[in-house]
Amino acid sequence: MAGGLIASLAQNIGLTEPALKLVLGILAGYPFALIYRKFLYNKDGVFQCLYFTACGLTLGFWNYGIGMFHCLATILFSYLAITFLKGPLMVSVVFIFNFIYLLTGYVYSSTDSYDITWTMPFCVLVLRLIGVAFDVYDGTRPKEQLSSDALQSALKEKPTLLQVLGHSLFPSACLVGPQFSMRRFLDFINGKFHLKTSDGNILPPDSTQYALIRFGMGLFYIIVFQILSLFVHEDLIISNEYAEMNFIKRMFLLGVWGRFILYKYISCWLLTEGACILFGLSYNGEENGFKKWNGVSNIKLSIFENSSQFNHYIMSFNANTNHWVAQHIYKRLKFLGNKYYSQGGVLLFLAVWHGLHSGYYATFLHEFIVIYVERDFQHMIKPYESVTQFLNNSVVKILCQIILRLYAFVFMGWSLLPFVYLQYSRYLAAFANCSYAGVFVFYLWPILYGPILRIFLRKEKKLA
Repeated sequence: MAGGLIASLAQNIGLTEPALKLVLGILAGYPFALIYRKFLYNKDGVFQCLYFTACGLTLGFWNYGIGMFHCLATILFSYLAITFLKGPLMVSVVFIFNFIYLLTGYVYSSTDSYDITWTMPFCVLVLRLIGVAFDVYDGTRPKEQLSSDALQSALKEKPTLLQVLGHSLFPSACLVGPQFSMRRFLDFINGKFHLKTSDGNILPPDSTQYALIRFGMGLFYIIVFQILSLFVHEDLIISNEYAEMNFIKRMFLLGVWGRFILYKYISCWLLTEGACILFGLSYNGEENGFKKWNGVSNIKLSIFENSSQFNHYIMSFNANTNHWVAQHIYKRLKFLGNKYYSQGGVLLFLAVWHGLHSGYYATFLHEFIVIYVERDFQHMIKPYESVTQFLNNSVVKILCQIILRLYAFVFMGWSLLPFVYLQYSRYLAAFANCSYAGVFVFYLWPILYGPILRIFLRKEKKLA
């Protein structure tokens, strides 16, 4: 009966049943947080972990049924590996086992489109378990060998099974993230984020206002997403209707379509962050006498909405996952001796983590090329004082900002085409419908635009 009600409601509001159940699961984090604040805050860590585990399993089984047993199996295996193995062997076993399990899941459960199945929470879980293995290993290494991030998250003692379960199945973060370290989780349940009154009493965190703000922003982005759906839809770019439009309209709608796709993720992250804030997990110290609650923020809206280059998107979008990858993958690839090799390794890791569809690999290859182009251009013009002075002119600066905002707006949409359409034939059709705009802007840079600009700048320097 409940299933029929959910299916009927999903149909009426234009969502699939799995998508609606996912949204309701995310929203369930708020009542779970209120119950926690009322009855379990500052109680023994064992009871807290039991509560988090029970809530997370409830959400998981409601959304994915017996698929959640895959998550439980990998949690147990990873805990045993962390407990009985040591050093690089322990990290390697946890890393390889979880990735093989994830890829096997993709092979057996993936379709030709984006799937809401048990592999969705599982891919979040994989990073969380690998992160715990790295942190336990870092806790055994000399401090001088660790990065600043690793110093903050390193674990001197191995976590218990109940702590691993509570961390892995934290109810407001087990479905779509965000990522957070075991160190943060342990500090949270052990009372390091407690609000203490002047008379020594311990109160739940004064985070309700901040949680409501993020909740409200999440609802706002859901509303904007629904409004945009009146003008664009996921298959718009591969439609005949789109192909017949004039070039300017196609480019504008490509940017709108890109925002439509991204706002779906942003709204979910804002809602999960609000629930994490309500729990008190996101406490991030104080600044100028004010508490900060941005410890698990996954989207930096001011940077995202004002992006004028693709690095701004990378800095602001899926921030916790990017931080996790920077700490646990990028910084550990320093032995390669080349930042481009390290970046390539990171992007390959992310592509494999997302799945086996060729669109993921095309997306992250494109990201590598775009970042290379933008950095190469910036490094190229930096030594030329005349160019810098020209670009710093107030009128020129305003014009450049307008052009760069339009550039980032339109070509973020282009960059998402393989990620959304996944299949080679579908995103190639999308490229064709967009007149291969991204190919001309980015892929010709190393063989055409870059060499021409270098020749021009050398001539300008000689004339000066």
